Amino acid sequence: MAINKPSSGRKKMGELLIEHGIITREQLDEALDVQRHSEELIGRIMVNLGFLNELDVLKMYALQLGVPFVDLSRMRIMPVIAKSLPPHIAQKHKVIPISKDKQRIVLAMANPLNVFAIDEIQLSTGLTVTPVLAHEEQLLLAVHANYGVDESTQRAIESLHQMGIDANSIEAIEDELDEDERAAKELVDDSPIVRLVNAIITQAIDARASDIHIEPLREELRVRYRIDGVLQVAMTPPKRIQPALLSRIKVLADLNIAEKRVPQDGRINLLVNGKEYDFRVSTYPTQNGEKIVMRILDKSSVMIGLNRLGFSTEVQKNYESLIHSPVGLLLVTGPTGSGKTTTLYSVLNQLNSVDTHILTVEDPVEYMLEGINQIQVNPKANVNFANTLRSFLRNDPDIIMVGEIRDRDTAEIAIQAALTGHLVLSTLHTNDAPSAVTRLIDMGIEPFLVASSLIGSLAQRLTRVLCPECKEPYKPTEVELGKLNIPVEEGRNLTFYRPVGCEFCRDTGYRGRIGIFELLSVDDQFRDLIVGKTSSVTLRETAIKTGMETLPQDATKKIIQGITSVEEALRVVYVS
Repeated sequence: MAINKPSSGRKKMGELLIEHGIITREQLDEALDVQRHSEELIGRIMVNLGFLNELDVLKMYALQLGVPFVDLSRMRIMPVIAKSLPPHIAQKHKVIPISKDKQRIVLAMANPLNVFAIDEIQLSTGLTVTPVLAHEEQLLLAVHANYGVDESTQRAIESLHQMGIDANSIEAIEDELDEDERAAKELVDDSPIVRLVNAIITQAIDARASDIHIEPLREELRVRYRIDGVLQVAMTPPKRIQPALLSRIKVLADLNIAEKRVPQDGRINLLVNGKEYDFRVSTYPTQNGEKIVMRILDKSSVMIGLNRLGFSTEVQKNYESLIHSPVGLLLVTGPTGSGKTTTLYSVLNQLNSVDTHILTVEDPVEYMLEGINQIQVNPKANVNFANTLRSFLRNDPDIIMVGEIRDRDTAEIAIQAALTGHLVLSTLHTNDAPSAVTRLIDMGIEPFLVASSLIGSLAQRLTRVLCPECKEPYKPTEVELGKLNIPVEEGRNLTFYRPVGCEFCRDTGYRGRIGIFELLSVDDQFRDLIVGKTSSVTLRETAIKTGMETLPQDATKKIIQGITSVEEALRVVYVS
């Protein structure tokens, strides 16, 4: 059995602490004097006296036992490793594997001397167990995050002193919020529920999530992360902590914690692992309580440059030519979550210079860019897209960015700005690039104004990228080739790739996302068609004939290049 059992001659905790210079002999004597009138362990007494912290005690305890100590707060546990242990066993013994190979599994435990747990896990996995010591609170959070909770884990979390969560305090929180909002804020701030919120946020960032969903269900509370565009369950905290958990986030976002009946919006700015993040927080009432969604905004994601968004060489060259136009309207189109904001901010970042005056009006301002004047829409103060755009024209801008063209007024002023010597960037919700023309006309804009102002339209989607560590090559089937409009004879020479799953990609088969693009550059021939009120079908056919690469064609290229899979491309782009 791979366990270092304590020898009868091992050094005592106090002697080890003195030997390593953590405490003095006088401090040990004082602690021993206290222990004579107490049943507490010497390590806990010294923590209470302020001579050392819990981490010091755990490290010395590990030294006593002859096992390593691991700090789980600084470690990312890969889902594929966690899954090597059945959830019911991990929950039962409060343990979690942190690494493994063909012969050995390294197990984080609060009690490395738990022979029963080690025996059961060796029988279950067929691997030799190497125990390491971990902080109990961190261990419970890790088990919670990777396996959910059973009744015993829930009781352990609730009763754990460091978490400060017990049945009485949880049930009392909601009452206190109504009776005394100030007192409730202090309760939520002081409560170690803060640690759970911090763990949720830190794990989301480590997992590269774009959003955190905290959802009250009938019997439990569910936390999901949106990773690479797909929602995944991260943990299911006990239902009882719902009021405290939601209130803590609302306090951070400076929201009214007593108001639970109407939606609210707020913002949090946090430093996580030495890096600054913004969190856009929205709440709304559901049948089972308030739901909270936190959008994670990482400024570095919009500083990556156009060359890393996924453009082909030719499309990037044409698009950079358009963004350096001195005048005109340039649109980015696509559904919500297709990366339009990232593309526009990347453009602004490239165009930003000391000799260029850039103004933006956004709802909301997602990223603060140094050197660019950004305005947040505020309907209560009558600050909307149209009014702000009018004021922009009196402020000598070179480039204007409008978060979204939603109505005729905004569209008219944006086009007026484009026709009077400004480059105007904005977004629209359309299925493809040529449809931007018909969308503007449907809003009530005269065709000749669209033709005179529009210089280009970029449609885009986001597709997940196959994990480079585990993607698997295979020969495509005739059905797949048919869906991609690739002749069977040509397809026989192609190699496609599919997802497998490994530690690097958190067992999903994908890591990161990349853009799929369709760029329409408006030339004189196309302008004539717009003025002639040509149908959207004809506009699209003409664009393709004159060299526009469509979204399906770009998706197919990325499949052939091994960047993404057939299933993923078909999920985000309708190939016809």
